[in-house]
Amino acid sequence: MSLEAITFDLDDTLWDNGGVMTRTEQGHYAWLDAALAEQAAEASSGRFAARFPLETFVARRQALATAHPPRRGDFTWLRRRALAELLGEYGLANEHAEHWADRAMERFMALRHEVEPHPEVETLLEALGRRFRLACITNGNVEVTRLPLGRHFPVAVAAGELLAPKPDPRPFLLAMSRLGVHPARALHVGDSWEEDALPARRLGMRAAWIGPDDRPMPQGIHRLAHVRELPELIRWLEARS
Repeated sequence: MSLEAITFDLDDTLWDNGGVMTRTEQGHYAWLDAALAEQAAEASSGRFAARFPLETFVARRQALATAHPPRRGDFTWLRRRALAELLGEYGLANEHAEHWADRAMERFMALRHEVEPHPEVETLLEALGRRFRLACITNGNVEVTRLPLGRHFPVAVAAGELLAPKPDPRPFLLAMSRLGVHPARALHVGDSWEEDALPARRLGMRAAWIGPDDRPMPQGIHRLAHVRELPELIRWLEARS
């Protein structure tokens, strides 16, 4: 069956995300700590980050995800809620805790979007967009419209904000609906076996898994070492359609 649409995961598919998240996590937390001290919002018990180290913030987010299962994939909500709670425990009045949580999340989102797509990605998407309908489906909180490459994605699905993170089928089905394409005529590209390759295949999509090992591939799932190999896979698929 001929291919009409391609959907992409974002983080660790179109760019390496590990360094981005390390800089973002540490950067916005250090910014908050410094801003509180500068604004004389420091509690008598000392600096915010000394009382609540970054590890405490991570643990609080994890606890919130456990306590609120529908929100487990809504990373922006989890982060903001955890910050507001910790700031309240630090001694700030509720309105000030909410204010600084909002400010810290603004800083977080600014850093979060400082991504560098792989060098091949812009040209790749430009060429694919002339032949196929494109969409992105992400569990992350990148707003793809804030990135230059967002222009290639007329359809963008933020699965966590839907309270249905991958591998839930709903973000895939929503993308198919907005693209106006049957799953059998679509290919999904992503780096996660459990959140990208398997759920896409269960819906009848073909899947390109960017994976580090040589495990046997089930029918309909194809392994790529890097997204740059996608055009070769598409040519192979079309020769057999």
